[in-house]
Amino acid sequence: MKTLKEVQCGETVTVAKLGGEGALKRRIMDMGITKGTPVYVRKVAPLGDPVEITIRGYELSIRRNEAENILVE
Repeated sequence: MKTLKEVQCGETVTVAKLGGEGALKRRIMDMGITKGTPVYVRKVAPLGDPVEITIRGYELSIRRNEAENILVE
């Protein structure tokens, strides 16, 4: 498995597992990123931070350190 940080632009992946603990994990889940949810990577900023994704019909920008905690398949 790889993390969301490693996914290239234009790929669609499925969330397999959420890492992190406490407030970070809760924040990720509150944004709608849960196990089994498809995620489309729209854009990655030139320096890699942030990553723009489409999830559950809306666009979301997340930081690389948050994307490291999202395992995808």
